[in-house]
Order: sequence, then structure tokens, then C-alpha cells
Amino acid sequence: MIRLGLTGSIGMGKSATAAMFRDAGIPVHDSDAAVHRLYAGTAAAPIEAAFPGTVKEGVVDRAALGAAVLNNDAAMKRLEAIVHPLVTEMTINFLAQAEKAGHRLAVLDVPLLFEVGRDRDCDAILVVSADPAVQRARVLARAGMTPEKFQAIVARQIPDSDKRRRAHFVIDTGRGFEAAQRAVKDVIRTLAGR
Repeated sequence: MIRLGLTGSIGMGKSATAAMFRDAGIPVHDSDAAVHRLYAGTAAAPIEAAFPGTVKEGVVDRAALGAAVLNNDAAMKRLEAIVHPLVTEMTINFLAQAEKAGHRLAVLDVPLLFEVGRDRDCDAILVVSADPAVQRARVLARAGMTPEKFQAIVARQIPDSDKRRRAHFVIDTGRGFEAAQRAVKDVIRTLAGR
């Protein structure tokens, strides 16, 4: 089974692209969704111990946690040391189930794929990209997003040009939904032969 890493900087259309793979019958492991589940379960207690006051009624308060770790490299490393091993365990289970089900291709949707070294777990890499003006407009349209928050997030990510250079496939999501869908079908045909 081929493991395709799907990544892209914030606002580049990664979630929409992951949905296109799902719609085509390809199993997708969403690392962000895994983190959300962990924040309401296994990770809540260790996060509260490391960052007191960030868990409310057994669930991580993302705003409180964000305030505790944003622009603080040491705090971010502490958080990653708690969360990343748990996400890795979930990923391993997902891949085992996909392979057992006979899938020829599985997608690992990881926002910080290169930044955390998860590209080493993949057979091929797909990067979604768009013009910086499109990216900025998409991100700033999100509820609660500010230009400062956007810059802090971008500062933690490898530049888009570097990601594109390291990818086996690049999809420009700024060219529209239909063009992206055709590109996804091309990737599936290339990797899974269908």
C-alpha cells in the first residue's frame, strides 16, 4: 500500500483536497481531527498537567492552550512531546486497517508534515499550494483569525516554495475546484492505477 503524505501551508486548501480523496474512496487519516479527538480524551490530562488552566470539563480549551503556547518555542515543544506520539499511534492503527481492507493507497493529511519529520513515513508527498494573496484572504476570512495570528502560524511553517520543491505532486488550489479535482484523480491514477 502506498502512503501519500498530504500537506500544505495554512489556507492552501488541504482540507478540501483531503475531502476529494475521501470522495474517491481513498482512506484519509486527518491529523488535525486526531488531535481534536485527543484533546477531548487521552491528551487532556497530560496537557492540563503541563499547562494548568487549559482544560475545561475534561476537554482542552484550544483558545487557552493557544495563548499558552503561541510564540513560545519551549511551550510548543512541550505540547508536541505530548501530542505527537499519540497521533503517531493513531496513524499506525489507521494504516494497518487500510492495508487490511485491501486499499492500494492511503492518505496521511498532516499540516506540518515536513516540520515534524513525518515525510519520512510516506512513499510520496502531495503539496497543495495557492498564490500568497489567495492564501492570506482565505485565512483572514476564518472566525477569530487576525493578521498577527496568521503571521505567527506562517512563521512556524516551512515556506511554500520549499514544500513544493520537496513534493512529488503539487496541486494549485487557486485554479478552482474542478481543476483540483482533476489533479486529485491524476494522482490517484498514478499511484493506485485507477
